[in-house]
Amino acid sequence: MAKIAFILLCHKDPDAIIRQADGLTAAGDYVSIHFDASAPAQAYAQIETGLKDNPNVSFARRRVKCGWGEWSLVRATLGAIEAAIEAFPRATHFYMLSGDCRPIKSADHAHAFLDERDVDYIESFDFFTSDWIKTGMKEDRLVYRHYVNERKNQRLFYGLLGLQKRLGLQRAIPADIDVMIGSQWWCLRRSTIEKILAFCQDRRDVMRFFSTTWIPDETFFQTLVRHLVPRAQIDPRTLTFLMFTDYGMPATFYDDHYDLLLSQDFLFARKVSPEAGELKDRLEALWTSGRTDFPIAGDGRRLFAFLTQRGRTGRRFAPRFWEREGSLGRDRELVVLICKKYHVAKRLAQALRDHQVMPAINYLFDEENTPMPDLGGIESTLRKRHRHRRALLRMLFRSIGTDRMAICMDPANFDLLQDFYADRTTIKTLLIDCHYDEAYLEGHAERNGLIGPRTPRTTIDRLMPTVAQDFASETAQIREADLPGIYRIDESASSEVNASVLAEAFDADLATADALARTPYLFDD
Repeated sequence: MAKIAFILLCHKDPDAIIRQADGLTAAGDYVSIHFDASAPAQAYAQIETGLKDNPNVSFARRRVKCGWGEWSLVRATLGAIEAAIEAFPRATHFYMLSGDCRPIKSADHAHAFLDERDVDYIESFDFFTSDWIKTGMKEDRLVYRHYVNERKNQRLFYGLLGLQKRLGLQRAIPADIDVMIGSQWWCLRRSTIEKILAFCQDRRDVMRFFSTTWIPDETFFQTLVRHLVPRAQIDPRTLTFLMFTDYGMPATFYDDHYDLLLSQDFLFARKVSPEAGELKDRLEALWTSGRTDFPIAGDGRRLFAFLTQRGRTGRRFAPRFWEREGSLGRDRELVVLICKKYHVAKRLAQALRDHQVMPAINYLFDEENTPMPDLGGIESTLRKRHRHRRALLRMLFRSIGTDRMAICMDPANFDLLQDFYADRTTIKTLLIDCHYDEAYLEGHAERNGLIGPRTPRTTIDRLMPTVAQDFASETAQIREADLPGIYRIDESASSEVNASVLAEAFDADLATADALARTPYLFDD
């Protein structure tokens, strides 16, 4: 059975490190600790004293002063690995952790997971051809030498980089290795670790090369594993669940994230807030619980994106230069049917067509497959429709041969609505208010990938109020924007009341408006 030696890099909070090490070794696994040499000596002494009676804990022989992006992080990791190899001959896997990581599965589950496949788990993507690096330096990380810390000595860091570029001091990458990149949170087999340590002794040229690269903890192990291990024995993923914010910083988990974390297809999570005492207690207890029934939803990143990246007040699409002077036409009229329940707006749009009130196009900015005439390709994708929205509508008016037209739109597209109101044409908006029961809200969340069949009930219950609030706030935003020509019909209103609104919104006679209001099954789910 798998036995894990955790390589624990840490730099603060001795009490938490002692607790973390005791918790991880309680199930028979091991921990090898490197405690940053920049930290106070008394803090390190406290850790040594607190763990001296734990035979499953070892310490790196030499403490290194670590800096983000520096080779020192790799040196510290290698030191902890060497101590673990010597101290724990029964360890089958070596798992990289930080003091902010906590288990989100039990030890029994983790051991069975590692026993299932004889592979190394490490992100390992081609440095030059992959898009793993989103912003900042790329090739310059490798082909120039970096001797100072960018965060501590930014001016000197970029000054030395610029000097090397001016002097043409670009260097070659060792010819027999392909540089890879990926997350520093890996889990490697003992045989792979032994190959890496032997390689470090034999290939001092490669060690010298990486020692002056920038952020080598994202390239060193990733490159060596791919160089030393057959590709079929590498699973290019991390077993540590982590997410990043809009600002490129790791997202932090708190007490109410317990169910969310357990439903992810990972063994550990990073990073848990120091203040999340309840979450730490529950996760540490989970490690020794023996539990193996973990329904995996794998929806954490989608949920995080939904909850944190829903847009900000005032954000809108900026008009392209070819559209700044464009107009739908001063003598044209556009009626926008706003409804979150697409089938309701589509029924009303069909009724407009059936009663020959005006042409009506379904959700052209929300659904790729909306039937539309051939407009020369501008209608081919949602991205193009959004980018050329005014041009698209102008062409639709011309293609259909009308000066009056209705379109359906999701209330989330408030920015589009604002842009249309900035045009010289006549714009009317019909808000169609519907009731949303719990089944509909859950169906909406499932259709949008926020939840799945295995998402825990507690996660769903916490998410649904946010979804409902989103629905309400989207419509409220439109109603409170003081835009002219806003009309509203309501599922709970009588047909007579709705008919009077429709008559005004569509400039229709009362008989036609009454027929529209009485459209069969208009509000039915």
